Amino acid sequence: MEAGTALLRDFLPSDPRRLRLRLRLHRRRPGPAFLRSVRASSSPPGQYRGPQPKRDLVADWVPNNDGTVRSLPIYVGGASLLAVLFNRAVSGIAPVADASSSQSRADLLTLGLAVTNVLAGLVWLSIRPKSVSAVEPLGVEFRRIRADLPESVVSELLWVWESLSTVTCCRSLVIIYDGHCIMQIGMAAGSSANDGEAEDVDANKLMQGSLYQGIINSKAQSYLANLSLYPGRSELPFLPTNTQAVILQPLGDKGIAVIGGDTIRGFTTSDQTWITYIGEKLDAALAKYVNDSALLKQERF
Repeated sequence: MEAGTALLRDFLPSDPRRLRLRLRLHRRRPGPAFLRSVRASSSPPGQYRGPQPKRDLVADWVPNNDGTVRSLPIYVGGASLLAVLFNRAVSGIAPVADASSSQSRADLLTLGLAVTNVLAGLVWLSIRPKSVSAVEPLGVEFRRIRADLPESVVSELLWVWESLSTVTCCRSLVIIYDGHCIMQIGMAAGSSANDGEAEDVDANKLMQGSLYQGIINSKAQSYLANLSLYPGRSELPFLPTNTQAVILQPLGDKGIAVIGGDTIRGFTTSDQTWITYIGEKLDAALAKYVNDSALLKQERF
């Protein structure tokens, strides 16, 4: 206690005037100034200044030099064969392989690896991915919409066609619903009479086929990515002869939409999902029209 009192006396002056003067000086003493550092940017305004993505030089070089990369095992294998023969000739070892010699065993293993490299290069050169490109459909441009459809349904059908033909590789669209061909639009196969008209869609014949029955029973979309490989191609004579891919989209349990494309595997996964939602929307519009038509017929009778 006495020590604390002595320290307080040493800190506080005994004269009140000195005490007031010291308090005034303490209040006027400026506090520490915090300076804000501003760094000027050398990047021009409006330009991205974040971290730049790293470039993979190997991944960029390989696709641009596909032929060289495929031939590389042949060069490596050939160089290995020449190196083994040169080493055999310079080292003075007998050209006949001796199983008891470690050098001969090493040379045999090297020759086997070199031949394997050469064969791998030949396989790489023989197997090349086939380039897939869009084809021009062989047929006539056609548009047929059922005449007794209301304006709202017609506009819905045209919206579906414009959306599919603009966003996807769709070039032909045929809609069968309630046993009738509701719409046939886009490119169609020419008629057998060669009169410049399109091949008519036989809805009854199509509904009796295995493609239609399989889609209706499974109630799931079917994607024929390469139409020429499927035997069911004969059930779609109204499509152009060189149609590359087809999507068969069920419309509830009363119809189906046949969508023909001009590219093999041209419909992506997102396209297929989107077409599924379009089919549900189209089924709702057509079902409403069919129900309204049935009610009108009942009222007339």
